[in-house]
Amino acid sequence: MSRRVRMGIDVGGTYTKAVAIDDATHEVIGKAEVKTTHDDPRGVAAGVVRSFQNCMKLNNIKPEEVIFVAHSTTQATNALIEGDVATVGVVGISKGGLEGFLAKRQSKLDDIDLGNGKKIKIINEFVKTKNLTKEVANKIVDDLKSKGAQVIVSSMAFGVDDNGPEKLIYEAAAEKGIPTTMASDITKLYGLTRRTRTAAINASILPKMMDTANSTEMSIREVGVNVPLMIMRGDGGVMEINEMKKRPVLTMLSGPAASVMGALLYLRASNGIYFEVGGTTTNIGVIKNGRPAIDYAVVGGHPTFVSSLDVRVLGDAGGSMIRANKNGVIDVGPRSAHIAGMEYSVFTDPEKIEGGKVEFFSPKPGDPDDYVAIRLTNGERITITNTCAANALGITKPGDFSYGNVESARKAIKILADYCGTTVDDIATQIMDKAIDKIKPVFESLVEKYKLEKEQMSLVGVGGGAAVLIIYFAKKMGIRYSIPENSEVISSIGVALSMVRDVVERIIPSPTKEDIRCIKAEAFNKAIESGASPETVEIHIEIDQNTSKVTAIATGSTEVKTTDLLKECDEEEARQLAAEDMQISKDETTLLEKTDYFYVFGGKAQKPGQSMPIRILDKKGFIRVQRGSARAEKVKASDYLSVVEKFWEEMADYQSELIARPDFYLCIGARVMDFSAIDLEQLELLMDIEVSDLDPDSEIIVVGANMTVM
Repeated sequence: MSRRVRMGIDVGGTYTKAVAIDDATHEVIGKAEVKTTHDDPRGVAAGVVRSFQNCMKLNNIKPEEVIFVAHSTTQATNALIEGDVATVGVVGISKGGLEGFLAKRQSKLDDIDLGNGKKIKIINEFVKTKNLTKEVANKIVDDLKSKGAQVIVSSMAFGVDDNGPEKLIYEAAAEKGIPTTMASDITKLYGLTRRTRTAAINASILPKMMDTANSTEMSIREVGVNVPLMIMRGDGGVMEINEMKKRPVLTMLSGPAASVMGALLYLRASNGIYFEVGGTTTNIGVIKNGRPAIDYAVVGGHPTFVSSLDVRVLGDAGGSMIRANKNGVIDVGPRSAHIAGMEYSVFTDPEKIEGGKVEFFSPKPGDPDDYVAIRLTNGERITITNTCAANALGITKPGDFSYGNVESARKAIKILADYCGTTVDDIATQIMDKAIDKIKPVFESLVEKYKLEKEQMSLVGVGGGAAVLIIYFAKKMGIRYSIPENSEVISSIGVALSMVRDVVERIIPSPTKEDIRCIKAEAFNKAIESGASPETVEIHIEIDQNTSKVTAIATGSTEVKTTDLLKECDEEEARQLAAEDMQISKDETTLLEKTDYFYVFGGKAQKPGQSMPIRILDKKGFIRVQRGSARAEKVKASDYLSVVEKFWEEMADYQSELIARPDFYLCIGARVMDFSAIDLEQLELLMDIEVSDLDPDSEIIVVGANMTVM
């Protein structure tokens, strides 16, 4: 049988990297990289195609073996950063009266400042629904075009409930060959100004993104690969290229999304913080309950309705240069050796460093003038970076992507140490301490925001500079860490193995079971439109108590897997994995419950029936749930609510002003679903949607978990 190959391409700032992965074993069977083609007439699409073709050629991959192709893209983000955007004509629509008065103001946009001296130019029109006919729609589009609009947005007050008038404008523009966006297609949330702005940002990048998409798709077809081309979304999923042509704004931040999805695939745990450490920046984000943390993207200071990974970007990475004076190290970064056009000392011949002298300089106009360089006797300048310090202290080891010449690093740092009147180890330690001082507040804010439990999580380092920062930081914080194999191409792996993802959001006060069913059905259909195979789609429902926002997240694969060749682990192997993760002995680890798909292990409890650390593992050995204080009970589907109600009452925490209720997990078949609510009725509503179709005698494991404070 011929092999089946998944191809993933990640577009980075410097390199575009392609990987080929065996679909059955998930082994990396090929890699290729080219310089990212920012200056090519086809833009980054040229590099995507070149890396793809090189990977196929170098690894003898036949076109018919390729079953999946996806790539991340910097195109949307770069277009907004560089101001390479179209002029947008915005058509506000509403009924008359007070609603019309307010809607006219709320849908009228100023030019959108992109925060970098660049703007999206906006031309506004407004029409009342009673006056809107096909002829009027045509005239409005013509008028906007004559005023310079290159793309059209239609946005109606309460258009999420009835988008018929938006469609009239959309169809008029489409018939004239003008790229167009309906605000109700981008989001179903209320908030006319924010919805209109999000649609305008989407429309502004439509022409560029469509050209790139068409060029990439054509090139992939030319090499004989005929499977759908998938594009990475900023929220960690992929969508079929035709969907991307309608909603390109969803691809913002797809680079960081690719790295976290790669990390997630290698992380055997369900809770963690990942660090993608490059040369210039470090991206930091959260994985909770096996899913990446998502929030709304901000463009030029403006909040949008675009869901993307909640990623914090720091100018503190492998290549960050240091600032110093006679007293020692002042700061690390944000300027990097790459920006300054200088080599790291750790990658320089040690003989060249002999006789070097400290110099201070300003990398860019307006920068501080105390960045450190080492002037070599041959006239060249090199610099000291975080990577140099990590090598000098023995933090990085042979085999790490960032491992270099330790002698060179120590020689360069000694020149600065002599200038400061101290030792190499002292200066190197100062550098590392300054570096992690920048990371710590970001880490702590994410832990607080997502209520992570220190004992139940681990850190995952990816990117070429992962070993430089994560090892030192993890030891300082007393937290476990891992750097997965192939971490330098983790983003490409994340793209290759990503799932189709789509999201539907609605404001529904006091949602009913029928409301939940409807939003689930809509999310299911959207995932299929984005390229998912119907049999693979799973849907997770979230309800925000404060805003009444109901979110349905649908994920699925592009194909149905007929076999799963990953080796199953037996009960004793699973016990060992759980014990290691709970940091207790195997003898102290108890099997609490099991089904055909899951094991639930617990640590020590003081008394029977008390809460204890719990780990839910699937039969492949992946830890699906990690909680420090939890209880578990297996029950028939017909009786599950009695256990939920028991845990709801017995595990409630009355110590604060608000009663803290437990989170819940249900192991149903091969799925683990998580639920949380402050209202028992709403909790039971969400659970009942999942349980009501089961055979009454089906087995369910109910897990209740309390928050343990870090």
